[in-house]
Amino acid sequence: MLARSMSGNYVNFGVFGLYGDPALKDALEMTFKLVMSIPLYDIMAFRKLSRAYFSLLEVLAHSQTTILVMQTTILAMQSMEAGLKCLDVAISSSCASAVDNLAGFYFRNVVKGGDGMSPQAGTRQMAEHIRVAPHLFPEVLKTLFEVVLFEECSNQWALSRPMLSLILINEQIYNDLKAQIIASQAPDRQAHLSSCLDKLVTDVDRNLDSKNRDKFTQTLTVVRHEYRSKS
Repeated sequence: MLARSMSGNYVNFGVFGLYGDPALKDALEMTFKLVMSIPLYDIMAFRKLSRAYFSLLEVLAHSQTTILVMQTTILAMQSMEAGLKCLDVAISSSCASAVDNLAGFYFRNVVKGGDGMSPQAGTRQMAEHIRVAPHLFPEVLKTLFEVVLFEECSNQWALSRPMLSLILINEQIYNDLKAQIIASQAPDRQAHLSSCLDKLVTDVDRNLDSKNRDKFTQTLTVVRHEYRSKS
């Protein structure tokens, strides 16, 4: 119910903060407490529950990023990684969208330093979450690569959207991760995969503009097809 009310554009939720009304903040905090009290195993075991849960995370990451960042980034990211591996396309697509928003928030406000004025609310908390758990973004990026490159996925476009944000956050980690992925393949496939991945960020700018993101997604599609066509 909360996810649908926030995604349906029925109410201008911005007025709550404008007038100092804590109703929305209190409702979301209580929701987080309830959701995080459920073991991830149980969430993934019940399809109706998992769809509702990941739908809520997608909505919050899109429209209430600051609140999500200040509450449960580490647990949310860990559950999103599990959701990305789910065979249910609706769930994995929701997770990819949520990851894209969180990674984009981190890149724009922590890596790039925001607009040069006062930091956006949640920036300090987000930086602290990643300092405490630096493995979060690399593990999600590795999962996305494994799914997009090596598995059959009908929602490749949705899964590819957060990958550029995750790469730009720390390109050295991306290079290390690329080496790990290549090493995980059979020796006779490694040179071909390395050649394909080298093309991935060619001519891609270091920003998250829509045109640049589309270029990256198109390149990833070509790389995936080239690699799989010779597998």
